[in-house]
Amino acid sequence: MKFLTATAMALGIAAASPVMAQDARPNIVIILADDVGFSDLGAYGSEISTPNIDALAAKGALFSNFHASPICAPSRAMLMTGMTSHLAGVGNLPETLPPEHQGAPAYLGRLADDVVTVASLLQRAGYRTAMTGKWHLGHEPSSLPPAHGFDRSFALDASGADNWEQRSYLPIYREAPWFEDGEPATLPEEFYSSKFIVDKAIEYLDAGDRERPFLAYLSFQAIHIPVQAPREFVEKYEGVYAEGWEALRRARFENVVARGLVPEGTELGPVPSGLRDWDKLSERERAAFAQNMAVNAAMLDAMDHHVGRFIEHLKATGQYDNTVFFVLSDNGPEPNAPTDIPGFAQWLWWEGYSRDLDRLGEKGTYAFIGPEFASAAAAPGSFFKLYTGEGGLRVPFIVAGAGIPARGQVGEFSFITDIAPTILDLANVEQVAEFEGRAVKPMTGRSLMPLLAGVTPHYGPEDAVGLEAAGNAALFRGNYKLMRNMAPYGDGEWYLYDIAIDPGETRDLSAERPELFADMRAEYDRFASDVGVMEIPEGYEQMAQLSKKWMEDNGWYIAAVLLALLHLLAAAGFGARRLIRRS
Repeated sequence: MKFLTATAMALGIAAASPVMAQDARPNIVIILADDVGFSDLGAYGSEISTPNIDALAAKGALFSNFHASPICAPSRAMLMTGMTSHLAGVGNLPETLPPEHQGAPAYLGRLADDVVTVASLLQRAGYRTAMTGKWHLGHEPSSLPPAHGFDRSFALDASGADNWEQRSYLPIYREAPWFEDGEPATLPEEFYSSKFIVDKAIEYLDAGDRERPFLAYLSFQAIHIPVQAPREFVEKYEGVYAEGWEALRRARFENVVARGLVPEGTELGPVPSGLRDWDKLSERERAAFAQNMAVNAAMLDAMDHHVGRFIEHLKATGQYDNTVFFVLSDNGPEPNAPTDIPGFAQWLWWEGYSRDLDRLGEKGTYAFIGPEFASAAAAPGSFFKLYTGEGGLRVPFIVAGAGIPARGQVGEFSFITDIAPTILDLANVEQVAEFEGRAVKPMTGRSLMPLLAGVTPHYGPEDAVGLEAAGNAALFRGNYKLMRNMAPYGDGEWYLYDIAIDPGETRDLSAERPELFADMRAEYDRFASDVGVMEIPEGYEQMAQLSKKWMEDNGWYIAAVLLALLHLLAAAGFGARRLIRRS
């Protein structure tokens, strides 16, 4: 296939006949973290301990200019298909889709019928395939992992869930929908998401034929809301964040610059307006925010610990040396503070969730970091998850293992759609125009193998890569990036940046380079038309749409909560009156 011969020669990989390649082809492991910011991993300058992932980075390639979608489901669709999210059928979160977009080809909320996953192609080529963790690409039988190339799977089809037990984390879900091999499943009594995801992956791989290579997709819930972690991990970070988010953001930024992950002279990106000032908080508020961030760090630390267990198992079973690892995040750090949404605190109370700082992170508790610490985790970028600033799109990405050179840092632009064609190159599997009797679209991503081998540039100065999610949009071309972000943190205007020298997006070039700005605007419009982007309705806000959906779908639930609250208030009033009469 394209680039394979030159790349194989450069890397010393034998591109032999299919029969000979069957045993020699590498195992593939995809480790997908959830909402991990650019500077969250130790290898990227974080104070959080991630030694196992850092060790992979040290032996392979650490990408400093890799991008995903700003929201999870579109990123997962692109990861699995190598295709722009709208062409894959997942242009937005199904939970936040405006009614005007319902049923449109780019907004199905599941993988489209005319795409094929990398798992399906590897499965057909003789790989055994396993998936554990968050799926979020549809829960109908035709949408779950077994229908998309996975022999074994234990999958959560929701935007998230509790990490200690089988319960919903948002009122839009009545339960946590887990499926094993496509059938509704029940979690065990002793459950913690990161441990369980690794345990199940090991179980599935151990039960398979070790004469055949494998694809293992470990899709962690860390560090998605609700942020939860075992006490022994939380204790490591208590007090670490006592100086607040501004100090953390500056420290992260300085570490990123010191490691050469952004150019010397980079300016720290702006913080969205409306965020809180640490110095103006009460002592109680500071303690609460710092403890939530400690749990967040602990959850990522715990994930890395279980990644280490998986790696050790591969070493013990003789499979490690022939394995390639892809480690990445689906988008930038999570800014939402659910308790700011009217009624959410009451829902937490109704569901029995605690925000008690003394045991925050443990079973039955609910933690989150909010937009201020999210902005710190995204340093040096602007914005965070949901938005197309570099803080929402530029995420950690590591490739390491069999045949991958110790490249160190890779600064060329790359995109999440590039991973699937890279895996196909490694497995010596061709892309296809037809699969199981149906025509399928070609992948829009490009294999990273030539870039890893140092053979050719990845994207040329005129190659454009566009994306859109819930009205927030971007187009990359050469060193330049066109960007628009909508309310509540954006203003709906278009901006132009040279992210090669200004990854913090501090200097808008739209007035200085009007011809380039107009050209890239026209190019974005062509992209949007080609992939089926629909403009969002006036007044649309993604999280507001989520709340609206909850109100529309769960009126009975809200009424029940209100009735219960009224009953409690009435009982309290009755008790107070009796007490007064007795007095």
